[in-house]
Amino acid sequence: MKTLFTITLSFSMLFCSSLLSQDLRGIATYKTQRKMDVQLDSTKMDDGMRTQIMAMLKKQFEKEYELEFTSTESIYKEVVSLEKPRAANDGMQIVVASTDGSDILYKNLKENRFVSQNEVFSKQFLVLDSIKQPNWELHKATKNIGEYTCFKATYKRMVTVTNSMMSSENENDSEASEEKEEEQVITAWYTPQIPLKNGPARYNGLPGLILEVSDGSETILCSKIVLNPREGISISEPSKGKKVSQAEFEAIMDKKMKEQAELFENNRGNHDGNSIEIKIGG
Repeated sequence: MKTLFTITLSFSMLFCSSLLSQDLRGIATYKTQRKMDVQLDSTKMDDGMRTQIMAMLKKQFEKEYELEFTSTESIYKEVVSLEKPRAANDGMQIVVASTDGSDILYKNLKENRFVSQNEVFSKQFLVLDSIKQPNWELHKATKNIGEYTCFKATYKRMVTVTNSMMSSENENDSEASEEKEEEQVITAWYTPQIPLKNGPARYNGLPGLILEVSDGSETILCSKIVLNPREGISISEPSKGKKVSQAEFEAIMDKKMKEQAELFENNRGNHDGNSIEIKIGG
């Protein structure tokens, strides 16, 4: 009789969870932060310039996003843009490019696909591809984020890291880059209290909404959740831009970044303006 009761109780809990996930809708607010590890040539700028550039970069990576979600769809986009990038005193511009970022990210969990709308170098792209399911390892560790109990999960992936090196020969500066593969550990904290296999940015696939995730450099943390908001939610699939796959978009980005690097080299020594390019994503 005891065994029968346990089975019945478990079935009831699963049934209630299923009903909850069917009607689940809400808005989760996330904030991003990134560790700054940028090497700037001290022979090209003074301490004041380096401080200004690092402050500009910091603002590029401190942003706020909203994830509007139902049990099958979601839209993830920036809602608060901290101060827009400003040119430094000598006209220097900061260019940050990402192959896995999005201006607007639509995910359809039922159809296992995503649509990412991005404006890069004044051109609009629409990346259409399938959602990748990470091989998450679930852990027993827990912690509270707000009012929600969260469980730890991790997975590993290989990323390409580019190191730039400055050298000087015959009084002419030159720059060389070296690429290498590194293993990156992704750590996420999810809550089964919101039984949704979704999360911020491209993260998903856990038995609960992801409230915090970190790749060692960038951390995305949920600061607010509103379930069943009175004003409702509006999820529409983005449709503007040149349609490409994720692989095609990455190839385009690589080409654009190389063009920008060549432009930077050609303009070196020109006091009308310089730029710093930073690529994020593998």
